Amino acid sequence: MSLKTVALVGKPNVGKSTLFNKLAHEKISIIEDTPGVTRDRIYTEVDYLDYKFNLIDTGGIDISDDNFNRVIEIQVNIAIDEADVILFLVDTKESISANDRYLANMLHKSGKRVIIVFNKIDNKESEIHKFDYYELGFQEFVEISAEHSIGISELLDLIVRDFPKYEKEESDSRIKFSVIGRPNVGKSSLVNAIIGSDKLIVSDVAGTTRDAVDTVFKYDNKEYVVIDTAGIRKRGKIYENIEKYSLLRSLKAIDRSDVCLLVIDYKVGIIEYDKHIAAMALEKGKAIIIVVNKFDDYSESLKKEFTKLIRAEFQFLPFAPIVFLSALLKKRIHLLMPEILRVYENTLRHISTSVLNEIISEAYNLNNPPSYKGRRLKIYYVACEDVKPPKFVFYVNNKNLVHFSYYRYLENKLRENIELTGTPIILKFKNRSQK
Repeated sequence: MSLKTVALVGKPNVGKSTLFNKLAHEKISIIEDTPGVTRDRIYTEVDYLDYKFNLIDTGGIDISDDNFNRVIEIQVNIAIDEADVILFLVDTKESISANDRYLANMLHKSGKRVIIVFNKIDNKESEIHKFDYYELGFQEFVEISAEHSIGISELLDLIVRDFPKYEKEESDSRIKFSVIGRPNVGKSSLVNAIIGSDKLIVSDVAGTTRDAVDTVFKYDNKEYVVIDTAGIRKRGKIYENIEKYSLLRSLKAIDRSDVCLLVIDYKVGIIEYDKHIAAMALEKGKAIIIVVNKFDDYSESLKKEFTKLIRAEFQFLPFAPIVFLSALLKKRIHLLMPEILRVYENTLRHISTSVLNEIISEAYNLNNPPSYKGRRLKIYYVACEDVKPPKFVFYVNNKNLVHFSYYRYLENKLRENIELTGTPIILKFKNRSQK
């Protein structure tokens, strides 16, 4: 199911980042220790009771600099567009400012559900201006202290009040794959080439696609669903240049996908945005194929050179296959569907305990883990406990003895012995006595 989205907005220094981190405290990224991927995220997925939702941050709103007004309005508009619920954080130690009124006016025009969050409510002195904010005309209020974890449960209860409980979509057995990437890399052209029609609008103007579009098509007499993700809406170059916000356009499509096609423009090359969106798909545990589009004139030497560049820039995706094609010229499109099917099957791969333990035992004996203060990691046995993506649980003497380098070593050994191309895998370590 597609997750609801909650946006944090407010002027600087009201505690948005603190609240963001507090709400996301249970989240552990499977790529958090990977070099080359920014940790300055403005999105996360929050789990609370039977609910899940996407949480996004928008940065501080400050209209004191006239030249910054345009950027502020763009940031808030993006948050408004994406959000089902907006959390408007205010600091009640301060009176209502021009920034607060400016933002409140924009939120009223949106028609979205807005919750005023009184942050930093620690004592009586911190509430001195609380009642002033009622004149902004919103109906829902909650008091919290993000720093001291006060009122967080009450806030979460209010957020999810009208949300449906989270349930995995099990009824639709069709493989779903999304086409993700920055604007103007040829996502819609690629979808057209795959389905063999011009159902979607193809344009050289970045941001033509307004929303994620699901298209059902047949391949070898079986139905598949391709999701063409919106990059960002057409609102001018300054809107397009705030790339970290355009990432949010792909979140919901990635949620519903089995496989993600990360499209890169060969003619432009690799930019930081490409790594951001790849990291987002990886964090969701999705299978990934890197598609190099606009590779119009095939050259084996150029292909090798660009492949080397991809592997250097995407060191956190060594398992992702690379397909070179030209969507517009419909060259090498036939290579894509077999690759999608291959990586999808790998996400479902369940490995028997006996095979797993044989692989890991050999790897352990070949390269013992380093000792720490006279203690060494011991692996008693391994089991495959989940799929999509495959999850391997290691029962050990002390999980705190697992060094990141040894984690990667074990992952590499699993990949060397098991066909896991295209899919991330999760290695989890538990103390043997831990239930």
